[in-house]
Amino acid sequence: MNSHHDNVKGVIFDLDGTLVSSELDFTLIKAQLGCPEEHDLLSHIAALPSPYMREEAMNIVHQHELIDAQHASLLPGVAKTVGYLKELGMPMAIVTRNYDRAAALKLKNNPLPIQTVLTRSDAPPKPDPSALNAIATLWQLEQTQLLYVGDYLYDIQAAQNANMRSCLYAPGKVPDYAEQADYVLHHFSELALLIDELTEQHVALHN
Repeated sequence: MNSHHDNVKGVIFDLDGTLVSSELDFTLIKAQLGCPEEHDLLSHIAALPSPYMREEAMNIVHQHELIDAQHASLLPGVAKTVGYLKELGMPMAIVTRNYDRAAALKLKNNPLPIQTVLTRSDAPPKPDPSALNAIATLWQLEQTQLLYVGDYLYDIQAAQNANMRSCLYAPGKVPDYAEQADYVLHHFSELALLIDELTEQHVALHN
């Protein structure tokens, strides 16, 4: 668990399954690429023996991602909550394992007031913390002052690796790894309450 003494001064979001819907069938994609179900897809592709094989595999993934991007829609509570954080003047960014064209298409079709978007085309994919650290540097904030919101284990691990607080969005069945997160949201609108609570706690501690 990270230090909770700093107030939250910026929020970073995952994209798929957090801000927008995603119907990517990873079981199907892994089967097409001969990737064992329990293995990470991107790591499997990176380990393929030749550049040609890696390129072919990524092309298949890109096709799936672009098709998925055409059908993505904002998840419940996202527009209102992001709008509230913008009113607060809270810096916001997106870090996704998507590739740039798919992420751009999703955000073009589902506009949000978030300018900074880092994809796996920009930095190593989560749980590598590089993208999260880059945003902390961009904003000139300490990592402990940032909150990363996502819906999967890699999101929690990336936050921990970057020494940020992790917030798991779990609208359905709560996964076993939820206990590793600092906070758990069951509905996206709860994020506004969490931010209010964290900033109020900070004010109370210093009064």
